[in-house]
Amino acid sequence: MDKKRIGISDITVGQALPWDVTDANGRLLLHKGYVVERMQQIEALVERGMYVGSGGLIATKPDCVAERPKKVPSTLHLINLTKKRLEHLLLNVINEPDLETKCLEVVKTVNDACMISADVAHASILLSRDGGSYPVSHSVDAAIVSILIARALKKSSDEIVAIAAAALTMNVSMIKLQEKLQHQQTELTELERKLINNHSQEGVNMLKNAGVDNKDWLSFVLLHHENEDGSGYPNGIRGDAIPQSAKIISLADRYCARISSRSYRKALLPNSALRDMLVTDKEHISPMLIKCFIEVLGVYPAGTFVRLENGETAVVTSKGESTTTPFVHSYIGSRGDVLIEPLKRDTSKAHYSIREVISAEHANFRLSMQRIWGDTACL
Repeated sequence: MDKKRIGISDITVGQALPWDVTDANGRLLLHKGYVVERMQQIEALVERGMYVGSGGLIATKPDCVAERPKKVPSTLHLINLTKKRLEHLLLNVINEPDLETKCLEVVKTVNDACMISADVAHASILLSRDGGSYPVSHSVDAAIVSILIARALKKSSDEIVAIAAAALTMNVSMIKLQEKLQHQQTELTELERKLINNHSQEGVNMLKNAGVDNKDWLSFVLLHHENEDGSGYPNGIRGDAIPQSAKIISLADRYCARISSRSYRKALLPNSALRDMLVTDKEHISPMLIKCFIEVLGVYPAGTFVRLENGETAVVTSKGESTTTPFVHSYIGSRGDVLIEPLKRDTSKAHYSIREVISAEHANFRLSMQRIWGDTACL
């Protein structure tokens, strides 16, 4: 019987398998109806190589298998897994067989993570800085923001896939340079400026040479540095000539760059990053997309540290009644004592309104995302 190799996107943690899974030699690895309990099991099996019969993937439900309670997959774990896999792909583009398929598996992982919890997905950008190098983390962060905006704009599933794939690979031609610039304190050299100005076109060339032929994906990579007023690169096009999806990636790219620290400057606070884009980039970005960005993420996005009017220190956990009144969880009381359990507060109430946004350093507390968001934020 013909075999088909399956990947991480074909198996869901907590759900029973609808087919037997074998290795390349036909030896049984997992039986039909088995429930995979941990993502680590899937990772190990993917590395080993797992297969089903060519018709097996059509099946949707195992026969005569007792239902087991489904566990909610962890958004945070999926995002960390995305960074790990993306780093390998970006550093091995030229020699990676079937790159497009593997990138699309990574896209599905980050897309699933955003679907499970948009709040945890965005909060990971601000609170989970340990996974992957800066170029990889930045690309994943931009993909998360791009997906959330694209969904709000009701983009088709195919276009969301192309947007996410482009965000993940937009800097493929300058990964090593990007890592170097993250720590560089001197001005750019002439060669570095040339590499930056050419990186979108060079990225398209690399992806094409690696077998990527999705026209939207390639177009969005090429045009993600074009500006509304025609001052961008590589083609200097403007307005409606730039695909809206490329503009979404551009906006996400600008935002995520601002909230990331550099050797020569500190990260901007999320609300300050938004204000800076509105002032510095107002001629470069679409007003409609900025409006959508604020509606989707709020002025204080999930993961933002804040101090409340009653003196408590809290972290934003979800949107509230308006873009400026999110729900938060306080974890330090008004007298500076660590609370036994985080307390949910509605910042639309005067007593709990946001007095100021603070940095992670000023928050002065090692925050467990799982303690705030539960199992969707477990590692």
